[in-house]
Amino acid sequence: MSVNIYTTPTCSFCNLAKSYFRQKNISFTEYDVSKDMNKAQEMVNKSGQMGVPVIEINGRIIVGFDKNQIERNLN
Repeated sequence: MSVNIYTTPTCSFCNLAKSYFRQKNISFTEYDVSKDMNKAQEMVNKSGQMGVPVIEINGRIIVGFDKNQIERNLN
């Protein structure tokens, strides 16, 4: 399983998403789009959105911390 999270340091929903994955013992790769402009552009290209978090689970994009959609994509 591949889980990527595009975040910024001040995003409360990003922190909720990361906490959720940690509680479920799901490893993820975090990209801080405030520091990495290439990852920021990648996020926009994949999601069409500039807001964070953008979560990618096995190539599927979820914008925001939508727990139900995350759980569906994890199963």
